[in-house]
Amino acid sequence: MAKIEIIKEQKRNAIINAAIKAFLSEGYIGTSMDVIAHQAGVTKQTVYRYFATKEILFQTALESQRKESQTGLLNSLDLVDTKEALTQFALGFLNLHLSESHLASIRLLVSESPSAPEMTKAFFSLGPQETKKRLTIFFEERFKIEDPEYAMKIFTSSLLSMRMNVLIGLTPPPTQEQIHQHAKRTVSLFLKLLET
Repeated sequence: MAKIEIIKEQKRNAIINAAIKAFLSEGYIGTSMDVIAHQAGVTKQTVYRYFATKEILFQTALESQRKESQTGLLNSLDLVDTKEALTQFALGFLNLHLSESHLASIRLLVSESPSAPEMTKAFFSLGPQETKKRLTIFFEERFKIEDPEYAMKIFTSSLLSMRMNVLIGLTPPPTQEQIHQHAKRTVSLFLKLLET
């Protein structure tokens, strides 16, 4: 890669990283392109050269966070042992959805989406589409069930049952041991249901 391309990539990454921090600390509405430019160490014009709107930058920041966290999660579905594949997926899925950055993103979405519907649009236009697709294919291939998409929804909803109390501050974030136990129990119960 040419030196100029490396510099461009570094600037782009600096803007994305600054945007992630700013959105999570100041909110979507409270974050300006000026703030992001300052934190990234670039001019506002440079930010706009890379990202035409705050909505596009927000979407790119979300996508960057997702890509970083999804790789290992999806690779676990390639494991030969079905129970181990689901357990490893469940652990990655829980750790992602219970991470402070993910919880902060959900809180931001809930608090600001009525005033900034473009934020909600950006968040859900990305969505966990690749995860849903891969998990649906996994259920279809491994279990030969009629409605693998419904199975995927039930499985992920069961895993996420742990998140709500943490999200609203009713309980502290679970320990790794609690996450591991929840993943194992959910997978075991789900596999039993599929056997019937």
